Amino acid sequence: MALNIKRPNGTEDVTPKNIYKWHTIEKIAKETAAGYGFKEIRIPTFENTELFQRSVGETTDVVQKEMYSVIAKETKFTLRPEGTAGTIRAMMQNGILNEAMPQKVYYILSCFRHERPQAGRLREFHQFGVEMAGSQLPSADADIILMANDIINNLGIKNVELKINSIGCPKCRAEYHKALKAFFEDKKDSLCETCHSRLEKNPMRILDCKSPVCSEIAQSAPLITDYLCPECREHFKKLKSYLDNLDIKYTVDPKIVRGLDYYTKTVFEFVSTDIGAQGTICGGGRYDGLIGQLGGQQTPALGFAMGLERLILTMENQGCRFEEDKNCMLYIAPMDESVTSFAMKLAKSLRDEGFWVEYDTVGRGLKSQMKYSDKLGAAFTMVLGDNEVNSGSAKLKNMKSGEEITISLDDTFIQKFSNIAVNEMFSEVFE
Repeated sequence: MALNIKRPNGTEDVTPKNIYKWHTIEKIAKETAAGYGFKEIRIPTFENTELFQRSVGETTDVVQKEMYSVIAKETKFTLRPEGTAGTIRAMMQNGILNEAMPQKVYYILSCFRHERPQAGRLREFHQFGVEMAGSQLPSADADIILMANDIINNLGIKNVELKINSIGCPKCRAEYHKALKAFFEDKKDSLCETCHSRLEKNPMRILDCKSPVCSEIAQSAPLITDYLCPECREHFKKLKSYLDNLDIKYTVDPKIVRGLDYYTKTVFEFVSTDIGAQGTICGGGRYDGLIGQLGGQQTPALGFAMGLERLILTMENQGCRFEEDKNCMLYIAPMDESVTSFAMKLAKSLRDEGFWVEYDTVGRGLKSQMKYSDKLGAAFTMVLGDNEVNSGSAKLKNMKSGEEITISLDDTFIQKFSNIAVNEMFSEVFE
């Protein structure tokens, strides 16, 4: 009896047919980040559970309901639910924060959260993210937002709204917590069970609760912007002035608090109107207390993360252009096994030059090889038999135009084919 094994619910396979979409986003995001001085970092898929409890926050939905954790030999590990905590841990542990500031890194990684799968929300999802440590100035906030905006524009995505807010510092947030607690106390009986504990420990988390009842109640809650201290108010004012100067359109949304506890002052989201309820394609902000909270020297920091699946979904819905992967440039069709060795050498010589070249490795007849060449989308084909090998020349066929030319199979072959192939690629660009 055959096993009916399928991928776990809430995960997706990325097949060779669609990988070019991922390559497009990763390439553009990396190139844009490099222009801002960011360098790549790679971190483990799992961390000690305590890292996320201390950074993300014990009262968040992520820690309370969504993390995948396991105990191995009395040590508790968790698959990362987000990228910032592990990246900051790596920057601390590897001495990166001891170097000249600011330090800037970017990453592409998978994250794991146990949520109800739906369009734009998976249990394993992928993010492009950046972290900048060492600047407390609002100009750094503006630069990070500008970078995210550039990536979105470079991908060709339209109809995206930038929403910003300030959630203050520990000083002004303490006053805000008092106001929230007083507001929700009168409505405690209507709150979900999880929010009962949040009311005592961190009432701001009620604003982020996914319960429809709690969300409805929170609509009338006091606004953090009314409780900002002078320093946070000035920081937010300067950020808005920088964004205005850069002609970056934004909306101040006092309801944005983000779903993680480490945020301070600036928080922001880029929201698309083209992918339904899960419209946030980028979210981030400042987290000045996180490094100190994890045992390092107090260092201001900020960053953002973009969901790759949501970016792809948005680009597909908007008809954005993805960069197609490299096509097969030449298919060599050996007429029989006696010339296979020669075909292999020709293929290797062109592959060494960076071309995608194929030849028969499954024993197809000539007619079947031509059909396979069509499926590959080969730009050129070349039939190779004893006559071609012995004469030192073969017919090279342009599969688009049908034109055939004779090409020598001697030491000039590589250069001649390269010139023909480059001309073909150049003409395609300007068609």
